[in-house]
Amino acid sequence: MSYTTIETQYRQAFSVSHRLHTEAQAHFPNGVTHDSRHLDPFPLYVQRSAGPRKWDVQGHELIDYWAGHGALLLGHGHPKITAAVQQQVAAMSHPGACHALEVEWAQAVKRLMPSIETLRFLSSGTEAVMMALRLARTFTGQPRILRFMGHFHGWGDSAIQNAAPPYGVAIPGLGPGSLERQVTVLPNDISQVASALREDDTIGCVIIEPTGGHYGHIPVRGPFLHDLRRITEELGRLLIFDEVVTGFRVHPGGAQTQYGVRPDMTVLAKVLAGGLPGAAVGGRREIMALLEIGQGPDHKMPHLGTFNANPVSAAAGIAALDLVATGEPTQIANDMGALLRHQLNEMFARHNVDWVAYGDFSKFDILTQYNGARPDKDDFVPCAGDF
Repeated sequence: MSYTTIETQYRQAFSVSHRLHTEAQAHFPNGVTHDSRHLDPFPLYVQRSAGPRKWDVQGHELIDYWAGHGALLLGHGHPKITAAVQQQVAAMSHPGACHALEVEWAQAVKRLMPSIETLRFLSSGTEAVMMALRLARTFTGQPRILRFMGHFHGWGDSAIQNAAPPYGVAIPGLGPGSLERQVTVLPNDISQVASALREDDTIGCVIIEPTGGHYGHIPVRGPFLHDLRRITEELGRLLIFDEVVTGFRVHPGGAQTQYGVRPDMTVLAKVLAGGLPGAAVGGRREIMALLEIGQGPDHKMPHLGTFNANPVSAAAGIAALDLVATGEPTQIANDMGALLRHQLNEMFARHNVDWVAYGDFSKFDILTQYNGARPDKDDFVPCAGDF
């Protein structure tokens, strides 16, 4: 079947989405509100969802592998989360004050991630990364960060460069000095990390997606993380785990618990808030203490945020983490990911298609035009990990 034929069928099947997208183009750049929702020839418009499925505006039933950009480990509309949110909205949605749920939410996070001694809640992963990097610069007194090619840490100036192709091309509109504050090395090469840190005393921290960039597009595994922890401790640099995607998903305690590596700071979002907006930065008490009032103007790092620890997000997050703590949702997701990868590869082989499916935990990627070794077990990495 040709691409032209597929596109024709798509346009016919989803004609209402096409109409809505045409209208949206008058309001939004490209007609979308998120880069990843931009699809050719047009995106689908979803009307409702439940469990692992969603339905478009014409009633087509779809299996949802997108999972709310990774936030919905428990699927759409889990009854415990729905009940918690409904009850909280009826009580108060935005008091602009401290409340008991924020304490309970923090306790739930700390039970699952012992590396987090104290934390602050925020609204998004990008915001949390910006905060973590500013804390690192304040704590170490050093302006530069080391990050890895292809790893995504939100769209802020601090760490967007080299997050996606084309690599080495400056992101338009970055603030003055943004590029100079980012040192980028290839993933899975500890010698590059060691050389960069030894040669540059102005690098105060290292940030990494602990399963690999974009949740394992090029997988990172435990041995590299242990090497990274060893070299950062040896040279006195902070290690930040960006667990926005991996937190509570790959393991109830995140990738750090799965691999037994204790970072200095952790960035969280997505599953943290049960599918609602919410994020957090947590870590060593002495680093997080820089947020405390009374540090003096030279040390106190200001931090505001209208929706920090919003009680509706807190209610959803508490319900989600209560379920996550059982280990069952993670196990189900990981088992389904392995089954999907295995059966996709069986199908590709059966039809002699030069594609391969791979990934870790509940993630799967598909590499096209691939002619290398085929998977014989689930820890397969295509191209021998070559970036």
